[in-house]
Amino acid sequence: MTETPFGVRLAEAMDRLGPLCAGIDPHRGLLQAWGLDYDLAGVERFALTCVEAFAGRIAAVKPQSAFFEVFGSAGVALLERVVGQLRAAGTLVILDVKRGDIGTTMDAYAEAFLGKDAVDPPDAITVSPYLGYGSLRPAIDLAQLTGRGVFVLALTSNPEGPAVQHAVLDGTSVAGHIVAGATADNAGAAARGELGSVGLVVGATVGDAVQDLGLDLAGVHGPFLAPGVGAQGGTAESLRRVFGGALDRVLAASSREVLAAGPDAAALARRAEQTAAQLAATLRG
Repeated sequence: MTETPFGVRLAEAMDRLGPLCAGIDPHRGLLQAWGLDYDLAGVERFALTCVEAFAGRIAAVKPQSAFFEVFGSAGVALLERVVGQLRAAGTLVILDVKRGDIGTTMDAYAEAFLGKDAVDPPDAITVSPYLGYGSLRPAIDLAQLTGRGVFVLALTSNPEGPAVQHAVLDGTSVAGHIVAGATADNAGAAARGELGSVGLVVGATVGDAVQDLGLDLAGVHGPFLAPGVGAQGGTAESLRRVFGGALDRVLAASSREVLAAGPDAAALARRAEQTAAQLAATLRG
């Protein structure tokens, strides 16, 4: 292992700076709201303003890869700069790529983002388990070797999600199988009293799904990336309802509410720090 495990580093960052993961989502609507043209120069201005505002101030930042990939190789090069600058400032980067495949293709995805020779690698990536949790083994194993992490989609708040995630296989929901996989992969860290590096993505607005499906989130011993906080309807009450005894392991993802404070970098930084403090009071108070 090349460095301290991701879960350990994330727990320390959340304790020190609050449980906020701010998004960098340079889509057309946000660029227009900031008075920027929707082109590579506009995306660069947007993204680097976010880096200036967030670096060193909050626990984690989540760039959405797709909004950079739109602009081809130049957009990917910009994304690499963003990841590199955030990490150089000591800010954890969770790259939202949602990769999921099988065999040698999954091996390649893992090497691209988590390998020791990856170009400006993030600290963790999001992955999709819907070819089976076991198909993610190359990414999970490589992340463990390099001190990085993964966040596995488990319960999402989009209306199409329950048709797959709530489906039952061998008496257990699909989401339940994913929770069981993460629990097993975090067992070593749990035995050491550490936060595991295999996290789950669980939406802040999934309501009673965790209870209805009988999921033991506290037993996962890993972090939970919770999108949907703020402008998308996630509240302190909904977070408590969803996560229960695992509330102290929630990393709340907020994009629209925080990014609405731009384009001024100082105002954006203030909004991020205020949001992180509010979340700390809610989740750790």
